[in-house]
Amino acid sequence: MAGRNGRTVRDLRRANRTAVLQRLYFDGPLSRFELGPATGLSSGSVSNVVADLVADGLVEEAGSVDSDGGRPRTLLRVAPASGHMIGVDVGETRVRVELFDLTLTELARAERPLAQQRYDVDVIVGHIRDGIAEVLAAAGLAPERLLGAGIGVPGIVEHTADRGAVVHGQTIGWDAVPLEALLRAGSPLPDTVPYLIDNGAKTLGQAEMWFGAGRGARNAVVVLFGSGVGASLVTPEVEQGRAVEWGHLTVRVRGRRCRCGALGCLEAYAGAESLLARWREEGGRVPEGTDEETALTALLAAAHPSGGEAADPVALAVLEETAEYLGAGLSDVINLFQPERILIGGWAGLQLGTRFLPAVRRHAVSYALRHPARKVTVDLGRLGPDAVTVGAAILPLADFFARGGRRPEPAPEYPVPAWRTAIEERAPH
Repeated sequence: MAGRNGRTVRDLRRANRTAVLQRLYFDGPLSRFELGPATGLSSGSVSNVVADLVADGLVEEAGSVDSDGGRPRTLLRVAPASGHMIGVDVGETRVRVELFDLTLTELARAERPLAQQRYDVDVIVGHIRDGIAEVLAAAGLAPERLLGAGIGVPGIVEHTADRGAVVHGQTIGWDAVPLEALLRAGSPLPDTVPYLIDNGAKTLGQAEMWFGAGRGARNAVVVLFGSGVGASLVTPEVEQGRAVEWGHLTVRVRGRRCRCGALGCLEAYAGAESLLARWREEGGRVPEGTDEETALTALLAAAHPSGGEAADPVALAVLEETAEYLGAGLSDVINLFQPERILIGGWAGLQLGTRFLPAVRRHAVSYALRHPARKVTVDLGRLGPDAVTVGAAILPLADFFARGGRRPEPAPEYPVPAWRTAIEERAPH
């Protein structure tokens, strides 16, 4: 039966379960008495919801605390083993797959390097599928117990009714790749376990906002600084964040060629790939076949040597130029969105770390308008290199909360393009 506002009794129960679960998850352990004001629910509603969640195995007792003049109050928490999620980071040097319990404690991980084949669709799909099977086997967990598998990918993710999540990754050569449908073909997961796919910068942003340096901020921009650059915008209107293709902002007319094919993109100057390319062009010595992470370590060592050696002026100049471009790009973010915080993550941002950050801050403030620049802080993310994977795992967790702790319905069947049927044939039987 629907009320005047169109909400049914079932909707109300789901909303109440969501409210209690989220408060226990982020602020617990809490007593029933504390849950009332924390959720805005009556004591009767709290008791009913808690009883349901305990019966479902989602909430458990976690000790007790003394009350004023009465019996001790029982504390409640979300049961860590009551749900599991997988997070996948389709990164620039590897595909990382991690298995978490409901409190995002890591239980197992698998990594597959990306070398010559890079972003070949078949290879990526195979790595994801095999990695999921590996972490489940390592933890001895049945696939049916998963709440879902979240996947962070480069590019724009379009959610369609007939093909599921479709990835438009121009910089990696993906043109409308129906990734969700491809993963379902020969999937190690049952159709009751969803694949939830989104932009990697957005999953990084979600992780930092929930558990990292973004907690408590209402307006923030989280930057993924890796081979390229991307960003996620979080506002009160878009609490889950929105991926923005910040790396393809034009910063120089008729400038360097970007991976996307255009000229003068920010990514062509501020991404780690372009940073290393410019160092090589100026005579920087990087052995052939060296991966980007190792090459960036070498550049940083040349610019900031230990043991009293002289710094390489070319390496210093390239780093300073990159910091200026990145700061100028951040100034556009400051002027457009006026965030209270900007957080820099991604493997390159974290590797360059505090040595790089002061110059980026200085340039961001100098290029931005004074009023919004005075209100913003620019810092590094706190969650380290696994932040994209953690954020990807949050996708099924957030979906689980939105359902009031109910498991999702079976996923719809999406047709797999005929030219990809080989993936299904390769799947283990």
